[in-house]
Parts: sequence; structure tokens; C-alpha cells
Amino acid sequence: MFKNTNVRITFTTDNIIERRLATKHGTTHNKYDKKGIYQLTCPKCKMKYTVQTGGSFITRFQEHLRHYIYGNKRSKFAQHLWGNKHSIGPMEIIMDSIHITSKDKMINTLERFYIYRETRSNNKINDKLKVKTNENSKQ
Repeated sequence: MFKNTNVRITFTTDNIIERRLATKHGTTHNKYDKKGIYQLTCPKCKMKYTVQTGGSFITRFQEHLRHYIYGNKRSKFAQHLWGNKHSIGPMEIIMDSIHITSKDKMINTLERFYIYRETRSNNKINDKLKVKTNENSKQ
């Protein structure tokens, strides 16, 4: 019908993906608003601290930062930085969300796996991993 005219026809879609990714205010979701298992990497020696959280990653980073600033011993990561005279870096550089999940039955197993992986490479800040023996196993 419009072949011999200057009118061009385009096909549009109701961009469902964009609507699902964007919040009501038009911004995308922040990966630090999630919860699950995260790693903090020392900017100086590259050792890693791996832990789970039921809160957001950003809240936990802010807690580690406060512990570092005020010399509080509650954060193992802050203790490492203070004990070795290392500085803390920006969240975008030192924090990795390695597994996004809610608090469920598997999160403890996943956390132990990621800590074990860093233990194998001799690259962890966490305390020694405590492994429970299987009560049903015969020795």
C-alpha cells in the first residue's frame, strides 16, 4: 500500500526485557544489592576472604570498611589489612559476588566449597575450615 510513497514502515515491540531489567525509576538493578556468597580481595597481596551474607553485599562491604577505619577486630578481612599494613580498596575493585542466592540449605556447602578452593591455592584469609566427620561412616 505504501510502496510508491515516502512513508517507511517499521515494526516495533513492547520491549519486555528492558522493562524486566529496569526498576520503576528507570535504573538497572545493582549487583551489590543482591545476597549470597562474596569474596573480598586484598589489593596488596591478593589474598581472598570468602563469606556468605543474608543481607546485601553493599551493606556487608560497608561493615568491613567501618571495621577497617575504626580498627575493630570483628572483621577477619579488616584484621588482615591492619595486621599487614595493607590499605583497603574501593568496593568495585576488591569485592566479587561469586554466588547469588538466598539463605537456603545449600549456602553453607557452597561457602565451604569456595573457601576450600582458596585454601587449595594457599590464598585465603578465612580461619581454618572446620570439617565435620560423617557420623555414619565406619573407620
